[in-house]
Amino acid sequence: MMVTIGGIFLGTLAISRFSLKIGIPAILGVLLFGLLINPSVTLFSPDTILRLQTLSLSILLFNAGLETNIRSIRGFLEYGILLAVGGVILSSVLLGFIIWFVASPDAGGIELGFRQMPVAVAMLIAACLGSTDAGATMNVLQSVEKAIPPRLAALVQFESSVNDPSGILFLGLVIGLTTLEGGSSGQAVVLEQVQTFLQKIGSGLLVGICVSYLGRFSLNRLVREPSQLLILGLSIGLISYGLAELLGGSGFISAYVAGLVLSNHAYSNQRITPQALQQTLLPFNTMTEITVFLIFGLSVHPLAILPSVPEGIAVAIAMMLVARPASVLLLQRFSPFDLRESLLVSWCGLRGAVPLALSFVMVQAIPRVRGLDPATVPSLVHNAGGIVFCVVVINLLVQGLTLPWVARWLRLSDEASAAASAP
Repeated sequence: MMVTIGGIFLGTLAISRFSLKIGIPAILGVLLFGLLINPSVTLFSPDTILRLQTLSLSILLFNAGLETNIRSIRGFLEYGILLAVGGVILSSVLLGFIIWFVASPDAGGIELGFRQMPVAVAMLIAACLGSTDAGATMNVLQSVEKAIPPRLAALVQFESSVNDPSGILFLGLVIGLTTLEGGSSGQAVVLEQVQTFLQKIGSGLLVGICVSYLGRFSLNRLVREPSQLLILGLSIGLISYGLAELLGGSGFISAYVAGLVLSNHAYSNQRITPQALQQTLLPFNTMTEITVFLIFGLSVHPLAILPSVPEGIAVAIAMMLVARPASVLLLQRFSPFDLRESLLVSWCGLRGAVPLALSFVMVQAIPRVRGLDPATVPSLVHNAGGIVFCVVVINLLVQGLTLPWVARWLRLSDEASAAASAP
């Protein structure tokens, strides 16, 4: 077992290097590598996978908070939050209706090979794909950092970090609305779920802020050597998640807020700072993200995905060309950026580790959706998981490869050069 795990992780390094050479995101290569060796490797039970995914997401979101520099987005902080939260909701709802329309002949849609899909399941799939992924976005942004203005890159980085917890919470809201037992009026159900949604946000924010002060105290008083920062980072990330969940809040919001507030405190010791903590966590964060992609590749059988490829292609096209651009452009009136810059922001909506991790939660929720024929549940579960997989692969491949070309086509390199040469 140990030889197998070690060999697989060593293989991810080779695959990552090869992926970067041919111009595709390294994490996509890891995902396909896991899929390739899948038939011959069985390492994790479904329960173990869920625990690993939860652990990975909490650390990824804590690190995303650490990487978010509030000072770098002064002047458009409100718009960044609006884009991160409102964009997730708008794109998810729009994509959900598109999936349902093309999947349901009764709705008057165009049949594209979808199995008949209830609107509740379509919304679950869309909510799972709602958030862009900070790790994937930052990975691809490195290839175009000289082609876009720093101010625009800061917005993309901030949005991709903030909308991860927003997407997780929105999926929880959709699951709550679609899986509650009957007996209550529709209005009462909606009000109850919105109340739960807001309570989770509020509790998560409060716990995250409180835990950040524990982290600040630990950085100032307990940590004496940079080598101790990894222990501190993992401890604060896990405590923020676990404490919020115990108190009925959102652990993911708490983990992100703890990292965000911690990174924007002032510290006297120049060697022991949140920036040093972020650099210490970076290798672990990279391993965590690789683990999410690898586990997903190992847990999905290639033959089970093939029937979902046509649907996955249709959903990916709808997401990249309709839902994501529409959500950005609908909020354009609040944006301090021009139309060209907003178009680039819409094309930077890469999906990655977070949608893959959430897909495990989604497929577990589908059997509990109200009104489903039990005979159709296995088919819907396999189809939904396959669609998410295909969308992530297509999205990373297409947008990852074309982002440098899109940046040049929009002629943003002139602004980037002027910003770089400014005193």
